[in-house]
Amino acid sequence: MTSAKEGTVLFGDVSEELARRVVEALRHVTDIEPPSALVRVSSQSGVDYQCDLAMSLGKRLGKPPREIAADIAARLDVADIAEPPEVAGPGFLNFTLRSSWLAERTTALNGDQRLGVAVTPRPRRIAIDYSSPNVAKEMHAGHLRSSVIGDAITRLSRFAGHEVIPHNHLGDWGTPFGMLIEHLLDERPSGPYTIGDLNGFYRAARSKFETDEDFATRSRERVVLLQGGDDETLSLWRRLVDESTRHFSQVYELLGIGLSSEDIYGESFYDPFLAAVVDDLTTAGLTEISDGAVCVFPDGFRNREGEPLPLIVRKRDGGYGYAATDLATLRYWTEQRGVTDLLYVVGTPQAQHFAMVFAVCRAAGWLREEHRAEHIGFGSVLGEDGRAMKTRAGESVRLFDLLTEAVSHAAEVIEGRGDLSPEVREEVARAVGIGALKYADLSGDRERDYVFSWERMLSKNGNTSVYLQYANARIRSVLARADQDLTGVRILLGHPAERALALALIRFPEAVGAATAGHLPHKLCTYLYETAVVFSRFYELCPVLDAEGDGVRDSRLLLAELTSKTLTLGLSLLGISTPARL
Repeated sequence: MTSAKEGTVLFGDVSEELARRVVEALRHVTDIEPPSALVRVSSQSGVDYQCDLAMSLGKRLGKPPREIAADIAARLDVADIAEPPEVAGPGFLNFTLRSSWLAERTTALNGDQRLGVAVTPRPRRIAIDYSSPNVAKEMHAGHLRSSVIGDAITRLSRFAGHEVIPHNHLGDWGTPFGMLIEHLLDERPSGPYTIGDLNGFYRAARSKFETDEDFATRSRERVVLLQGGDDETLSLWRRLVDESTRHFSQVYELLGIGLSSEDIYGESFYDPFLAAVVDDLTTAGLTEISDGAVCVFPDGFRNREGEPLPLIVRKRDGGYGYAATDLATLRYWTEQRGVTDLLYVVGTPQAQHFAMVFAVCRAAGWLREEHRAEHIGFGSVLGEDGRAMKTRAGESVRLFDLLTEAVSHAAEVIEGRGDLSPEVREEVARAVGIGALKYADLSGDRERDYVFSWERMLSKNGNTSVYLQYANARIRSVLARADQDLTGVRILLGHPAERALALALIRFPEAVGAATAGHLPHKLCTYLYETAVVFSRFYELCPVLDAEGDGVRDSRLLLAELTSKTLTLGLSLLGISTPARL
């Protein structure tokens, strides 16, 4: 958005606007088609943004990069935004924003609910698969990352203006349910069943399946009955699904995840489509029979011996595995639901599987040029011993227990706040505890493992949600004491700390854009933490309530207000709430 009066860019990503102008200037320097320019935030003192485009063009144009950078700078029109660009080093273009423009840009954020973030002009229709627990099993710590990362990506994508359709791909079909239902028919345990009961039934059924050949045979036959619509079998299966769904909803509510029963698309949902998947692939000439199984051998995938890797579409016994279900899933969402993008928030070990599924779907024509399919991988949650999180008994940590423990630990962090009613204290403890869990998961590169530590994630210092929540609560306290209407206030940037804070605030769109485009929530986390640190420095050096000078107090109050709004909006895009008092 621009000011009609002065033509200055007031909203959007500043780095993208500068990059656009660099490319435009390059068109006057050379006849070659200008490549896209990348303008980055600079950490160099006195420099706000930096561009290294000239250095990548030296060999192509046969000129020294500094000469190319100087030619670009001479034709670069940024006078409304920045001081004249400086050529530095081997060919960098350095930009320093005009303080008058920076003040105007920051002032314009007041009253803008999106804080300068533009809505995408090219919205996509996105189907995102995340969480995906198994029916008849309690959710455990291993489900935390998919649920939290998937929810953050959903929030960011919707904020960007895309249509997002979550789908929770429950494991609710196949052999595990044949053996579980057969066990229930053998034992006839009295109901109703809790999720804990189902966990126990599953372990017992698995043990019998592995040691009792007669039971294993009956279990496989039960799968046939289940898939064939046998009334008794379906009735028991529905009881398993209903109780499991109730448990999942309880976990999602406590975790603050936006999945509901309407978002469930279990493996059973795609069962009617599996035969058609095989038929379509066979008609397209993509299938081969290998050891009695119907397989597809996508190009470029080989094992360690150099042999082609198969994607098994139908097993030799006529059953279907999860590869067939994943193919049917993608085919359904592109062919019947008209989505443009498919995102799969699943652990990194499944990277090759999804790459093969995508390759087969492209060959079959279910993924076309207009489609994008992406596996969004992530690492594991580790205990402080560096191994997968387990209980002392060696079992997986139940997610619901982990969440309630988080709230309990957070209650200790805020203990002693006698000015909070019991109801408010409980609400705050939940916001702090659940927020700490989510932020610890989101603040690091998602592709890496991270070590789970209550002490670190609940610390009031460092890059934690607790630090950000406390920073925001302190700002809200200052604003409450001022009790002032800031409508019409203009930002003044007389102190370097004021300028540094204003610069941080206008970079919110860049942080949101980077987190959204790459599905990298940690980039937003890093920005929010750095902004809170900049505010802390500003508050230390620039009196707010006791500020002197015409308009200075109002300006500093507005900077504080915009910081609070930035922290609040930014954390909400990560699924984290910000209590007004802590």
